[in-house]
Amino acid sequence: MTNPRKMMMAAAAGGGGQSLATKTHFGWGQNNDGQVGDGNDINWTGVSSPVQIGEADIWYSIQKTGQMTIAMQSNGSLWAWGRNTIGQLGDGTAVSKSSPVQIGDLTDWSVLGSGLVNGYAIKTDGTLWAWGYNETGALGDGTVVTKSSPVQVGSLTTWASLSKTEHLFFHAVKTDGTLWAWGDNSSGRLGDGTAVNKSSPVQIGSSTDWLQVAGASNTSYAVKTDGTLWAWGLNTGGQMGDGTAVSKSSPVQIGSLTTWTSVSGAGNASAYAIKSDGTLWSWGYNITGGLGHGDEVNRSSPTQVGSLTTWLSVAAGDGGSGATVLAVKTDGTLWGWGENDIGNLGDGTVVRKSSPIQIGSSTDWTAASVGGDTSGALQ
Repeated sequence: MTNPRKMMMAAAAGGGGQSLATKTHFGWGQNNDGQVGDGNDINWTGVSSPVQIGEADIWYSIQKTGQMTIAMQSNGSLWAWGRNTIGQLGDGTAVSKSSPVQIGDLTDWSVLGSGLVNGYAIKTDGTLWAWGYNETGALGDGTVVTKSSPVQVGSLTTWASLSKTEHLFFHAVKTDGTLWAWGDNSSGRLGDGTAVNKSSPVQIGSSTDWLQVAGASNTSYAVKTDGTLWAWGLNTGGQMGDGTAVSKSSPVQIGSLTTWTSVSGAGNASAYAIKSDGTLWSWGYNITGGLGHGDEVNRSSPTQVGSLTTWLSVAAGDGGSGATVLAVKTDGTLWGWGENDIGNLGDGTVVRKSSPIQIGSSTDWTAASVGGDTSGALQ
């Protein structure tokens, strides 16, 4: 049987001067700190429609979180822009940037991850690097000292995939399928059975079949290679999805299905996952219709969004009052719903949507990312 973790690792491999798939990056949303990346930093009301960021056909992947973006170009170089008050961009300064700036001069980056005010990246040699705010140990380098340039996390060369979270903690998966975590451990969000912060990576359980991991503000989610879905952390609003409102400090399986392929968390305590049949599911808080069900009713268990079987990927973030969600379908169309008060969705309006609506008419979108009040996508 095909190992999905190996497929994901192969898809992410590259850099070191190698040529990766070229894509054009578009951004929109709040822009007071230049986080859209279009060279402006004066638009408090937001950019409500996609604008091209940088040159066409040079980007490979993007990660948006908080009020910044980190991105990788197709030549394996690392870039960032947006708020930089504590060095979260990684360029060695504390000056915000409204256009992409290169982080160092290396071209051997291959995988990106992001925290609330942190950046993470894996190189082609399997080493892990981090930068940004560190008072809770979120960088994983064994200290609580903030860094404005990338520093290596340990000396291992076996890191495979990284999470996106909207708080001061982080998760990563190694090539052997083990799951590791560090940083703020309030509400047991790391999953190690404690509520004690960790400034260096600690293994979560003993399983060796973790595939992908994601985080919200206080809750974590993961999918295993066997297609099972897991969650842990704060659960006061049913955001874990296990049908209860009881928090858990260790991973618990959500239901018994073995058909989950990916999961994403939003900072406002909601989650989104796709099954192998192409259906999309959501659960947790639903203050602004961010779950996509056409209402504002919370769910404590995964509930299908509509009836379509053509969802390819989903990205969620904290849009301010509630979740902002973007998703790509198999036909290359881009869809969004949830919070939209400063143009977060990119549909040219500032009106919230409680059900998916198509963003523009293009059919060549490949991936999206949502962070704080700013969104972006690649085509």
